[in-house]
Order: sequence, then C-alpha cells, then structure tokens
Amino acid sequence: MILAAGRGERMRPLSDRIPKPLLPVAGKALLVHLIESLARAGLRDLVVNYAHLGRQIAAYLGDGGQFGARIAYSPEPEGGLETGGGILQALPLLDSDPFLVVNGDIWTDYPFINLPKTLDGLAHLVLVDNPPHHPQGDFRLKDGRVEAGGTPRLTFSGIGVYRRQLFEHCASGRFPLVPVLRAAMERGQVSGEYYGGRWRDVGTPERLAELNRELAGPGR
Repeated sequence: MILAAGRGERMRPLSDRIPKPLLPVAGKALLVHLIESLARAGLRDLVVNYAHLGRQIAAYLGDGGQFGARIAYSPEPEGGLETGGGILQALPLLDSDPFLVVNGDIWTDYPFINLPKTLDGLAHLVLVDNPPHHPQGDFRLKDGRVEAGGTPRLTFSGIGVYRRQLFEHCASGRFPLVPVLRAAMERGQVSGEYYGGRWRDVGTPERLAELNRELAGPGR
C-alpha cells in the first residue's frame, strides 16, 4: 500500500493544485519513482489511497500497467483518515499478511526486495539517519527490536511491514498509525532494521528543489 491521501500542508502552495505525490522529481512524479521501485522488487499488486485532489492521482496512474504494476484505489473523505485510519479502511483490498506500507512522499533507493516476508511480531520498520529537519528522531533500534523510548533515536522512514492483527482492536475512522505502533512496541512486537542508503522526506518545496538539484548531478 502507498499512502497518498495527505493534504501536504507544508508543501503549499505547490500542493494547492497538484497532490504532493504527483510533484515531479527528476522528470517523473514522486509516486511513479516508488511504484517502479516496488515493481522491480516484484511487488506489483498495489493499493493507493487518496483524498486531497485524489482524482488526479487515479487519472494519472490508471490501472498501473504502464508502470509494471496493478493498482487498486482506496478513496477517503475530504481531509483523509490519517495513516492508521487509511490503512484500516484499505485492509479488504490487501490480500497478503503481512503487507507493506510506504509513505507516498518519500524518495529512496531502499531495496524493497530485502523486506521480510514473515514477521516475528506485528510490525517491521525501516529506520534511517535523522534528517536536519527532524534531528530528534522517532524510535530506538536495539538488537533488532524497535523501542518507543531510549536513545539514540533514528527516524522512521515511512516504510513498514505490518500484520493485519496490528489493527484488530482499531475502530474505523480517522486515527494516526504511530500510537498503534507504540502500543505494539511496548509489548516487544515490533522488529526493525537500519538503512544507511539514500532516503528523502520530500515534505516542503525547499526539500523538493534540493532533491531535484541532487538528482540532476554536478554541472546541470
């Protein structure tokens, strides 16, 4: 599943007329970079949720065939359902257990083929170095487990593998994912890994421009 329902407040004014996941990075939509990476890893059956300007996303991607994927859509009401609510609503469209969820506003060269096919617990998170805009990080990684407390902290990349059981006590509606993950961490049910490769949270016009300059290469 790719999460693409966010309003993109920090990306305004660009996101006032174009959904953030469709903004161009190195000549193609940010969302297309993710879809093509997933397809290369053999992850071709995808669910994309949308809310803000979501019809643009569905019209742009179609059935996903041109990108080597098969896409189903999970439309949400205006304002969206946040990350947790969006995943819960999409569960009937997800036919695997566990399943992968990726934030639609990241760019990365993470090798998705390396993600675990089975889980020792309820979730598995990919953690990265803390970027300048998020120096405090999110979670601690210790002996292959992710903990809500303690230091040093790493940043959650927005790449996670989840079991359906993680959401069994959640009620439908709008709610974030992080409290659900924290509760699972308290029970020792979240594994994790560190990725030191290229990863960008493309959350603002400035970071979008910076990534485009980086990918254009020297002298361009």
